[in-house]
Amino acid sequence: VQLQASGGGLVQDGGSLRLSCAASGLAFNSYVVGWFRQVPEKNREFVAAISSGGGTTVYADSFEGRFTISRDNAKNTVYLQMNSLKTEDAAVYYCAAKKLWRSIRTTDYGYWGQGTQVTVSS
Repeated sequence: VQLQASGGGLVQDGGSLRLSCAASGLAFNSYVVGWFRQVPEKNREFVAAISSGGGTTVYADSFEGRFTISRDNAKNTVYLQMNSLKTEDAAVYYCAAKKLWRSIRTTDYGYWGQGTQVTVSS
């Protein structure tokens, strides 16, 4: 099983980025996918999650209205569209997958990608 996160980079305050999480080696359309982020010396933070079929999404309050999670099961890919980025959004963003829609805001996911760095300049 492999999750490959990509799309990070340097963006100006107020800008946008779209992250991708490409999966292989699993029945992707049976898995919940979550996005998390982490900055040095802090715990990994929940950002958003999407159900296996894409019909249900959940966001942490900090990101509701600015970030959008979506998926294309035909491409085995989940996306995180990030708009109105702020300097405090700078972090390494990780995608993760699990079978059950349970404890989705915790880091209790079975599979993790390697992370992609997002840097926001002021």
